Amino acid sequence: MVVEGVSSLHAARAERCYSDKSAAGKDQRRDFERDRDRVLYSSAFHRLAGVTQIVRAGELDIFHTRQQHTYKVAQIGRRLAQHRIREQEAQAAVHGVDPEVVEAACLAHDLGHPPFGHAAETELDRIVRDPEIVGGHNDDAAADGYEGNAQTFRILTKLAVRYSKDSPGLDLTRATLAATLKYPWLRNHDDDHKKSKWSAYTSEEREFRWAREHCHGSFKSAEAELMDWADDIAYSVHDLEDFHRVGIIPWSEIVAPETRDGIVQAALTAWKKDPNYPADGTRRLSAALERITRKLTLFPAVSTEVYNGSREQRRQVRNFTSLLIGNYVRAISLSGEVGGPAVTIEPDAADEVRVLKHFARHYVIGLPALHAQQYGQKKIIRDLFEIFLKEGKNANFKLFPTRLRYIWEDNHADKPARLAADCVASLSENEAYQLHGRLMGTESGLILDPIVR
Repeated sequence: MVVEGVSSLHAARAERCYSDKSAAGKDQRRDFERDRDRVLYSSAFHRLAGVTQIVRAGELDIFHTRQQHTYKVAQIGRRLAQHRIREQEAQAAVHGVDPEVVEAACLAHDLGHPPFGHAAETELDRIVRDPEIVGGHNDDAAADGYEGNAQTFRILTKLAVRYSKDSPGLDLTRATLAATLKYPWLRNHDDDHKKSKWSAYTSEEREFRWAREHCHGSFKSAEAELMDWADDIAYSVHDLEDFHRVGIIPWSEIVAPETRDGIVQAALTAWKKDPNYPADGTRRLSAALERITRKLTLFPAVSTEVYNGSREQRRQVRNFTSLLIGNYVRAISLSGEVGGPAVTIEPDAADEVRVLKHFARHYVIGLPALHAQQYGQKKIIRDLFEIFLKEGKNANFKLFPTRLRYIWEDNHADKPARLAADCVASLSENEAYQLHGRLMGTESGLILDPIVR
């Protein structure tokens, strides 16, 4: 489908839901620059410094927090957009690709992650939908459950505080909101593809429809696709660098010929869950692992030595990750039309990223010590949710830290289960630990310390 009325579509991209348009002329920044800055300075972004990426925030300084991961996603996303504009100026213009929009979406993409990462996200989804916990209500909150991407959109459009109650959220432009929608649909339990991942709750359906007004079908905007690929690159490269430094990733085992078939088959297991899994998946992943192995041999201090922080090891690790990221940034192209996928990723690059992401799942996420941590963390999530739900339903806000009360007061039209989940998800991990200890009576804390500020 060839683009018509490109200029009018691009003008619509800069529209906002609420704010006084006359105020824009008093600001030296472009609309999309303001979006990027609003996300960066939000308290929701600040919270990410205390949230798990893979390993618990604060466990060791060497591990990425969710915020550090997000900074790197944003840097990669901006470079992806800039490179496409330089290399494909006409195609970038068709889609209106703007580096500020991509960076803003990257900065926002993980705002909805609750304390303790994906394990807590899964637990929140379960308990929000559990009729025995939420009181048997068959409402939209129960049907929607909990999803980090949908929570991100809720924060941006409703929970974040910047203006009066009449203008909730950060009041971002249509383009930036659309760029945050990694899974641009509401949850649909009748569609396997749309029931496990989605980007908006029913409570924000109006805002979702507004943000997607000029998009096509279930296709992501070009800037959302760039954000998604930047996230994959950062996750597959930077997190592995952390685990290499602490000796969790056994590169000598990975590059050994006798272990390659097992690695490929394990990676295939996850890929086969994708409805677009190709018939030649085994061949493609085998070839991807072989290419990664060849690249590793250029850096023997990475592939053969136990990391101890020597200068040469650090130099080689940095150059290895730089090589990978550069390859993956250059491995995409933009289409010249709208109405379909806007970004094409070279299969070789996509396959390599798939293999690298498998290493994190296999060697890190499978650690027994991590599962033991998550077992206790999920109990904290359950306990806090049930307390917030019970006391919130009874309008007993004396137990609530002041920062959490407005969630109930400003959004009373939303279901209690959704608001209780909002309270849990707005906490950093340190706040969750301390608040749980106080409410459960295991730690009294100080009466002059509100814990949540």
